[in-house]
Amino acid sequence: MSLTKKNYKERLVDDKITKYLKVFGAISIEGPKWCGKTWTSLNHANSVVYMTEKDKKDLAYANPKYIFNDERPQLIDEWQTVPSIWDAVRHECDMDHDKGKFILTGSTTLTKEEIEEEVFHSGVGRIATIKMYPMSLYELGKSSGEISLLDMLGNKDVGKAVKKYELDEIAELIIRGGWPENINVDKENISLIPSNYIETIINKDIHERKDHKRDSNRMRMILKSLARNESSPIGYDTIVKDIDEYETENDLVESRITVKDYIKVLDSLYLTANQEAFSINYRSSKRIGKSSKRHLTDPSLSCALLDLSIDKLMHDFNTFGLMFEALVERDLRIYMDYLDGHLYHFRDNASGDEVDAILEFKNGEYAAIEIKLNYRSIEEAKKSLLRFYDNVSKKPKFMCIIVGNYSAIVKDEDTGIYIIPITVLKP
Repeated sequence: MSLTKKNYKERLVDDKITKYLKVFGAISIEGPKWCGKTWTSLNHANSVVYMTEKDKKDLAYANPKYIFNDERPQLIDEWQTVPSIWDAVRHECDMDHDKGKFILTGSTTLTKEEIEEEVFHSGVGRIATIKMYPMSLYELGKSSGEISLLDMLGNKDVGKAVKKYELDEIAELIIRGGWPENINVDKENISLIPSNYIETIINKDIHERKDHKRDSNRMRMILKSLARNESSPIGYDTIVKDIDEYETENDLVESRITVKDYIKVLDSLYLTANQEAFSINYRSSKRIGKSSKRHLTDPSLSCALLDLSIDKLMHDFNTFGLMFEALVERDLRIYMDYLDGHLYHFRDNASGDEVDAILEFKNGEYAAIEIKLNYRSIEEAKKSLLRFYDNVSKKPKFMCIIVGNYSAIVKDEDTGIYIIPITVLKP
């Protein structure tokens, strides 16, 4: 009997979980806290053990098999608190090769020391890893899903009027974020959960790592730097300059090492979602930017760090545009993961030409996407995409401009470029 919670809202990842449970002995669902891993896992489980309960943790430390039962799939929530569970699950899967025995969830990766001391097998072939993210607009019910990425990949003809979201409504979607617990929170309180999330990370979660302690104030500064540079391809030195004053090259190196360490902690907590550069034959490969575009896992976190509100976004269109880009790329990441594809970005360092998002599908085809908050920037986006198209040897299967407030789904007659609002898109 399923343990599905009342009012559970189905997620795109549910399909992948169902499929993987039929193929693998166990699955491991990884993602940031509060993104819904436990509720989604309960939707597929017949029993559950929470490793946040002391008595269960003590049993598992004595012998992980003490927490196993025969009501499968069995969910083991936050398994990484007792790292030896991994090998015990792998061994249990080897016993009879039955499928769908366990669902493991985790909100942080193990340290190098924990892996070396307590995990002796990768679990390849037995335990499949599934990534989970905050909710997309489609999952939240804020995108109608009237056109899909697959529709555009198939060159579907379109042309229809759709509901137009005003800019203040788009700002609300950004501030609210994709957190399941924030779906029904009153508009005036939507910033509380993202703000509390940040405080929990800074004051508690970063200190749970077993390698060594980090300074909360320095972590706050690094997070604020990441928020200020949201949706930008920046290196460690940019972050260093944001948070430190240094006098010598040695000071700079020391600071860079510290920043790398702190960002590694954020990576381990699934708080970052970097967008790698796309490798493609575009004029000279030496001109192509290699830096990843940096994101926090949800734009609401960047807004919380910068103390942004709906009103503040409405009066700072530059910042609003960057946060809207982060919102769209959050959704594109979720949709491409669902389609077993990848999300990249592109930049020509010589000319400055760039494409906000490159979608690479599992069949090898790709699409080029420009993201604009306001419909007034559509012509500029068209020119950018056409420059890219002219200079690349392998042409994109389709090109698209995703807009904030726009009232139609169209395919430009002259260029074949799709123009759509983000609030109609699905995978």
